[in-house]
Amino acid sequence: MGNFVSRIQSLALALGAPGLFLVTFLDSSFLSLPEATDLLLIWMVIQHKSRMVLYASTAVVGSVLGCLALYYVGRKGGDALVRSRFKSRNVDRALATIQKYGVLAVLIPCLLPPPAPFKIFIILAGIAGINVVQFVLAIAIGRTIRYFAEGFLAIRYGDQAMDYIHANGKAVSLGLVGLIVAGAAGYFLWVKARKRSRR
Repeated sequence: MGNFVSRIQSLALALGAPGLFLVTFLDSSFLSLPEATDLLLIWMVIQHKSRMVLYASTAVVGSVLGCLALYYVGRKGGDALVRSRFKSRNVDRALATIQKYGVLAVLIPCLLPPPAPFKIFIILAGIAGINVVQFVLAIAIGRTIRYFAEGFLAIRYGDQAMDYIHANGKAVSLGLVGLIVAGAAGYFLWVKARKRSRR
């Protein structure tokens, strides 16, 4: 498997942006390539700083399409697949969380650093029937924040960007999640207050 991953990374480097798209799509869908997208994106931006927007955007699109592939696996019978790998009680709890919080239950894992679970939430979003447009927007927002931040760090710190991410990524990710949760809570309270004022 390690040799296979190395070949994919070598191919991606040779292809440039299309190669980055391929790696991101595979990593977000059916393969697990830990940090491959992050490392490739940072290395490519260091080599061609003027292409940062192209590379980050390519990674976002690849990730969105890869997640969509998993989402549709969930829609087309992923329930049986998930229950064959996890306890039904845990699956039911996770589904209840996704049905209650909707796209937030997708956006938050999207921002968490590895090894936080991510793909299981994508499949469960398909099983739960989360609106596909909202799903795409949640993934696009989460991945845009992640990949553009990495692009800016690559421009600023060069080869040290990945070290910076390892040292500070968890704290930054948790901070972003906290802001999103606080913003969502504020929004729900505002909606409730408006409904009460109309009665």
